[in-house]
Amino acid sequence: MKISLLGPAYPFRGGLATFNERLARQFSSECKDTDIRTFTRQYPRFLFPGKTQYSNGPAPEGIKITRELNSINPFTWIRTGLKIRKERTDILLIRYWLPFMAPCLGVVARIAKSNKFTVIISVVDNVIPHEKRPGDIMLTKFFMNSIDGAVVLSDSVQKEVENFRKDIPVCYTPHPLFDTYGKKLNRNDALSALKLDQNCIYLLFFGFIRNYKGLDILIRAFSDSRLRGKNLKLLVAGEFYENETLYRNLVRESGLEKDVIFYDHFIENTEVGLFFSGADLVVQPYKSATQSGVTQIAYYFDKPMLVTNVGGLKEIVEHGKCGYVVEPDPGNIADAIIDYFDNNRENAFTQCVRKEKARFSWNKVTDAVTEVFYKCMLKQLIKAL
Repeated sequence: MKISLLGPAYPFRGGLATFNERLARQFSSECKDTDIRTFTRQYPRFLFPGKTQYSNGPAPEGIKITRELNSINPFTWIRTGLKIRKERTDILLIRYWLPFMAPCLGVVARIAKSNKFTVIISVVDNVIPHEKRPGDIMLTKFFMNSIDGAVVLSDSVQKEVENFRKDIPVCYTPHPLFDTYGKKLNRNDALSALKLDQNCIYLLFFGFIRNYKGLDILIRAFSDSRLRGKNLKLLVAGEFYENETLYRNLVRESGLEKDVIFYDHFIENTEVGLFFSGADLVVQPYKSATQSGVTQIAYYFDKPMLVTNVGGLKEIVEHGKCGYVVEPDPGNIADAIIDYFDNNRENAFTQCVRKEKARFSWNKVTDAVTEVFYKCMLKQLIKAL
């Protein structure tokens, strides 16, 4: 079977690229002929809020990655679609995460499948983005009408996909572990590498910073008077994708300048293990969500989590066993933090995390893609009869 993945990959950075590269490795390990087709230009500069879209690290080994798609150049959409159509790829697996990408991805899909052979399956992260814009529904509908089936990483996204397409197979599988960031380190060694006091207790907020991720809620929770005097520090590790003044002012107004530590840059793959190995609790105070790769990094590093009751997060973290699922409210978040440390939950929660993470394997994603593929083939056969 030949499979082409279409979406972010090296030299582009971030969780989507890391996911696609790891998925390609999994397919290859299962003897599938697999390659990745990625962008020459992913976002126009004026649409990208970060400092750079590109990775500083080396190219991943053992994966064929071709840069050929420009998100704003229709000629490259046509050329890429024609190339895939000619190659008669069995599965074109398209990563869909943002309506801005719908025109280029939808055009490629339509041209590729015109050979009456290639099956178009999408791994859908978000149907409608967390930060909504005019035209989102129209653009998403254009893309959804180009695919034959979908794989989703949360129940909430499955329902959203089915709102657009009730006539295609959709398979849900949990977001797999991000196991690409090296081995877990000794806590003190990790903290030493980060130049942090080993006697303090650390909460970790990880990932790029946007409004929907709720860092402001977490800072307000962290300012709760009940948390003072507990030697707690909040690590904020990630690049600002919006104006950082709001958050820094909130820290200053709450008198937390010495207790909130910002690492306000993109965290490279080689640094990720330091933050998770050194953290005592990973906190995701999201205001909205579908699923999150951060939870799967935490699972990999055996870290209990505090997540909010939004989107698919509650499907991943079992409340009271592997961590907490609370409402996105400062008081509720502060209550959970206090319970965790005052009642010494770390050992029990960590043991549960170690047992639970076995269900987040990469072969479950490849199995889901294969299941959707055969359902599509059966559907085509029935239609032909």
